[in-house]
Amino acid sequence: MIVVKFGGHAMRDENGNFAAAIAAALAAGEQVVVVHGGGPQIDAALAAKAIVSQWAGGFRITTQEIFEVVEQVLVHEVGPQVANTLRKAGIEAQSISARTLPTIIATKRSQIVAGTLVDLGLVGDVVSVNPAQLNQLLKQGVVPVVAPISATEDLLTGLNVNADFAAAAIAAALQATALIVMTDVAGIYRNWPDKTSLIDSITASQLESIKSTFAQGMAPKVQAALDAIAQGATAVRIIDGTDSESFAAALIGTGGTLVVA
Repeated sequence: MIVVKFGGHAMRDENGNFAAAIAAALAAGEQVVVVHGGGPQIDAALAAKAIVSQWAGGFRITTQEIFEVVEQVLVHEVGPQVANTLRKAGIEAQSISARTLPTIIATKRSQIVAGTLVDLGLVGDVVSVNPAQLNQLLKQGVVPVVAPISATEDLLTGLNVNADFAAAAIAAALQATALIVMTDVAGIYRNWPDKTSLIDSITASQLESIKSTFAQGMAPKVQAALDAIAQGATAVRIIDGTDSESFAAALIGTGGTLVVA
């Protein structure tokens, strides 16, 4: 069982390399779940509506107006596009929202920035995962493509969960052998931008001890890796998702930065 977090620059998959690599993993007997983001697509949709985003601690402050755009883009545009890309490669795939069933229950997140507590609006932290819908699709030979839109416990409110955190929670709930987190660099660097400082392998405890040194873009991925390990995932591999060879290698267990318990 492999959970793949697919997003950002890695989603520019015009030549189908992403789908081809997943097809190879499936052919080798792996089950795969894809959890996707869609930051660039959300930015474009908000710009088209002349909606300006504010950010705090690496998170988009999500008003109701912004949430409606985010949900539309992730659930009704990006997810179906990813699933369609997989289907074109002969892979059975279905896009779903983690708000349905519900798959992910979340609670509103607040963020401390420069010593001040900031209300992030409709941004969520994962409370629990119900993998029933995912397991049903997997048993049918279908690759679930999951948008990280989640529900509050009373099911009355939708929340936008960071896709890295959603992928980590799903990987833990499914007891995945690996979570692959796609970013736009080759892995975790001890001293970015020194490319000779790439970490090949690191334990969760070692990563925990240095996590405060990472910039905002990498910080959620580092925390997602730690969360996934803490909650039961066997390993997390952070890779350059813009490199099709890197993704193919990750699916067979090599490359990037491997985080283990």
